[in-house]
Amino acid sequence: MNPKHIELIARELGIAEKQAENTMKLLAEGSTVPFISRYRKEATGNLDEVKIAAVQDLKQRYEEIDQRRAFIIKTITDQEKMTPELLEKLEQTWELATLEDIYLPYKPKRKTRAVMAIEKGLEPLARLIFEQGNIDPKKEAEAFINDKVADIEEALKGARDIIAEWINEDAVTRDQLRNLFTKASVISSVVVSGKEEEGNKYKDYFNFSEPLPQCPSHRILAILRAETEGYIYCSIQPEEESALEIISKQFLKSPGGAAAEQVKMALTDAYKRLLKPSLENEMRAASKQKADAEAIEVFAENLRQLLLAPPLGMKPVIAIDPGYRTGCKIVALDAQCNLLADDVIFPLENNYKKDAAEYLIKDWVNKYNIEAIAIGNGTAGRETEEFVKSLNFDKKVLVFMVNESGASVYSASAAAREEFPDHDVTVRGAVSIGRRLMDPLAELVKIDPKSIGVGQYQHDVNQSQLKQSLDRVVESCVNKVGVNLNTASKHLLAYISGLGPSLAENIVKFRKENGAFRSRKDLLKVPRLGDKAFEQCAGFLRIEKGEHPLDNSAVHPERYEIVEKMATDLNATVEDLLKNQELRKKIPLRQYISEEVGMLTLEDIMKELEKPGRDPRDEISVFEFDPGIKTIEDLREGMILNGIVTNITAFGAFVDIGVKQDGLVHISHLSHQYISNPNEAVKLQQKVKVKVMEVDINRKRIALSVKEATENPHKGQKFGPKRPKTNEDKAPASMDDALAQLKKKFGTR
Repeated sequence: MNPKHIELIARELGIAEKQAENTMKLLAEGSTVPFISRYRKEATGNLDEVKIAAVQDLKQRYEEIDQRRAFIIKTITDQEKMTPELLEKLEQTWELATLEDIYLPYKPKRKTRAVMAIEKGLEPLARLIFEQGNIDPKKEAEAFINDKVADIEEALKGARDIIAEWINEDAVTRDQLRNLFTKASVISSVVVSGKEEEGNKYKDYFNFSEPLPQCPSHRILAILRAETEGYIYCSIQPEEESALEIISKQFLKSPGGAAAEQVKMALTDAYKRLLKPSLENEMRAASKQKADAEAIEVFAENLRQLLLAPPLGMKPVIAIDPGYRTGCKIVALDAQCNLLADDVIFPLENNYKKDAAEYLIKDWVNKYNIEAIAIGNGTAGRETEEFVKSLNFDKKVLVFMVNESGASVYSASAAAREEFPDHDVTVRGAVSIGRRLMDPLAELVKIDPKSIGVGQYQHDVNQSQLKQSLDRVVESCVNKVGVNLNTASKHLLAYISGLGPSLAENIVKFRKENGAFRSRKDLLKVPRLGDKAFEQCAGFLRIEKGEHPLDNSAVHPERYEIVEKMATDLNATVEDLLKNQELRKKIPLRQYISEEVGMLTLEDIMKELEKPGRDPRDEISVFEFDPGIKTIEDLREGMILNGIVTNITAFGAFVDIGVKQDGLVHISHLSHQYISNPNEAVKLQQKVKVKVMEVDINRKRIALSVKEATENPHKGQKFGPKRPKTNEDKAPASMDDALAQLKKKFGTR
């Protein structure tokens, strides 16, 4: 490991160098982020998954910089231009942009105007002018007229081209200008001629200008998308005068002289032709990268909340995928998520088909001992829910509306075809809806996260970074919850620490051929699953009623001996420790501290002994939309309604109120207090009360408010200094005002 990497990573993340070093060592040994976070707390100083992943990313970044630096050093050395001072400067540089600035004068060039001027022998003239002595440039240029240089003007122009390139390649100048571009750039856009009437969704950017540091990431993504689609031209640059002033201070020695005038012309050309385009491209890339990171962060947090949504648990269910014309596809699933039966019903028709639907559902409830019914929230969902709730069952049957976003993607996937080769997509989709109710995490891991319907601008951001971030979220959630080794699908097992698709498939195959696993140790019998993979995965896999009582807990097998010693020291068994709280209180934890096991690990073990195999997710609860409110036409301003948060963006939250069209709660209407992030006020799938502020039936837009629907808990309290209010903080007076405010602040949705 590079000691400099350790120092830089520790400084950037605000952690001790020992924490960074130990984390990097564990990653190099093949340990995963969830494993390190959960089972190596003493080594990392209790770093969480976010910090560990950041160490991993920064380590990769600095390794890439090292590779680039090595290439640059070799290139300059091969040119025989390397000096001790230059080498020292290169070795002490850890910013890629600065490294490239240093390399620029030595970088092999295509045939630029400066190169052609040098080939004409004009470099000495350029140096003479650049020194800005008391000379007459025109008189000096006469000596350079020959068969390649036609006249004085051509000679002076060539000299200026050479000077412009020297200015462009000056690392100090580029650094100062980069700082100016970063702090003082304005992002502006104008409409492409002929597109004025075509791109109505981008009309806010047809004549737009805003300081770049104040432009939110979502607006940047919207502007760049509009430019990509050919509706606008976009520029990102500071005031030209400020940029030229920086260059002038650097290179103009005696303003007013004839030579200085030539240099002034050269530096103006250097900025407009070379520096500005280059730095503007850098700003575009940097702005896009920052906007991508923020959009990906929003997407990742939404996905995390969705994956960790409360599960019903493994109970027999009926799942219904609603529909009008083609009817509702209905399936019955047992407690292990196996398909028992499927059919099509027509509960929304006023004839014998409705009676047949009622008969079938009641029959299945009794026949398969159904405990809950899951209904997709798509087309005809509310009507189907109303029908099902009108039925009188002989026992209590819970009814849930289930978000079906992405179910159609799963139903057409290779995974669905492999699992249900003899059933069509409608059956597979209904099965997915039912399984989402039983265990959202186990079902959603089968679907590409981008198809789940949360997040924003997911198609505009860097796709590899998006995939990496979302994969990390899925991996984190799966390992946080843990999975049942004897029932988990290969798709779920693939996200367990240390496994992956190949070993997951081997586990499922081994399970089918040899029966259920009776012990975690049996994992070592799975083909190609060695000691390292076992170390990484064992703690996240659960075995109900396994040979060892801790096999159904998050206690790692490497720590079983400690728990067994605790039990022995108390003249008890491990089972006794699991059952008896008073017995556990007698354990003197400090007695079991060793070089490898510290108090952090021991405290985790005690938590597991208290509730072995506990599910960290919340308990599920039944949610009901307001009866009588089924379409947007049923809405009236001032109504207080039940809603459920379906998506969270940086500018607010979208809430389903049961009318097939989500309403928007602007960030200013989410809380009585000022918030900068909607996640401070609401979470995905949260049940909320909302007030209807305005309804636009023609455009199918609904403005909602959580703030107006709830009492201010801080009313009458006095707080410290408030953030100064701006016009954008004021509640919009109308739907049009709200939309205009949103577009101005965040861009189009």
